[in-house]
Amino acid sequence: QVQLVESGGGLVQAGGSLRLSCAPSGRAFSGYAMGWFRQAPGKEREFVAAVSRSGTAYAADSVKGRFTISRDPAKNTLYLQMNSLKPEDTAVYYCAASTKLTVVAGVDYWGQGTQVTVSS
Repeated sequence: QVQLVESGGGLVQAGGSLRLSCAPSGRAFSGYAMGWFRQAPGKEREFVAAVSRSGTAYAADSVKGRFTISRDPAKNTLYLQMNSLKPEDTAVYYCAASTKLTVVAGVDYWGQGTQVTVSS
């Protein structure tokens, strides 16, 4: 059974930082596109940031300059460094993996999600 296991969520004050981690279990994801999505209460799931299969990293306009996505192949782990957090960043954050060039083209695996809450 392939699983994506997220960690690192929590409660933080506005302006603070958190780092999310995603560690796949069951197999290596070195050849996969990976990324992060989030879903706030009452809203649809939205794209946050991703690394394509070719290694290109990109992020949504709403988080550019504040969030950084990276992956450590040696640890088979994906990270999302979140700085200058805002209350509107509050959401459940999901790790995603895809066999396509990029996760925005379609997701094959989802993590269970980790809650990020930013207080004002």
